[in-house]
Amino acid sequence: MEAGQGAAEQAQRIGVRIARLEAELEQARKAQQAWLAGADGEARVGEQLRQLEVHGWKMLHDVHWPGRPKANIDHIAIGPGGVLVIDDKNWSGDVQLRDGELTRNGYARNRETSSALDQCAAVAALLEPQHRSMTQAWICLVGQPDVAGLAGSGVAVVGIDTLVERVVALPPVLENPFVEAIHGYLVGLLAGATSPVVATTALLDRADAASSVLAARRASASRAASTGRPRVDRAVRSERPAQRRRNSQPSCLGAVWRLVVIALVLWFGAGALQYVVGSFPTPPVPPSPEIVQPDTGG
Repeated sequence: MEAGQGAAEQAQRIGVRIARLEAELEQARKAQQAWLAGADGEARVGEQLRQLEVHGWKMLHDVHWPGRPKANIDHIAIGPGGVLVIDDKNWSGDVQLRDGELTRNGYARNRETSSALDQCAAVAALLEPQHRSMTQAWICLVGQPDVAGLAGSGVAVVGIDTLVERVVALPPVLENPFVEAIHGYLVGLLAGATSPVVATTALLDRADAASSVLAARRASASRAASTGRPRVDRAVRSERPAQRRRNSQPSCLGAVWRLVVIALVLWFGAGALQYVVGSFPTPPVPPSPEIVQPDTGG
């Protein structure tokens, strides 16, 4: 080994490590900038939404995404126009909405529109059926204030400068008592310490009695679809005779009790009838007319 070769190799290894750490630091800086931009965007959209309060709207900000404990929803607006689930985006670059497709720097942002729809669906699942159709998915663009339209997926895309105007222009579908009730209900569910669970078919895989029966029936239905004929699961089939036996016992016992009650009613009825008949006075019998034979005097 030549003089200084070991130190040179050590310096080279340290240089590789420095390059890796610098790359990680750059990624961390970009992530920090993205989070700061997101926080600034949320604050600016929140300020715009506060202007809707005089129009009967109520807001929730930075609340749980139902069913996703580590995710959040930026804004939910509840008012005369319905329930709006709003995801704000503070994007830079060239953002356009053309032919129903949202793009940024020429690339489709389908993941963002799908995420907005998922948020909307999760909130709608918490509402009563008659209110679910009143829930809408919106994306608010902070850096592109003039962009507005409807994405092909059904997500409304609006710039921050037209947000209030477009919300106020929505046709009324909710009266104030329902606005108050839905707002209070969602605050209780989404603003707490934990995210609410959304019931889905995934619950069929849970190891409890009810879901086990459902899973068995689902498997039976799958087998029937593949073979062309229904197959009754043994666990389900074995329940039926026992259920019939349990059902037949109360039926027989009920019939016996009904016969006993009928017999008692007839017995008491007969006694009461005899008492009533005996209480009436016996009508006097008129004396028979006495026939006197004429005296012939002989």
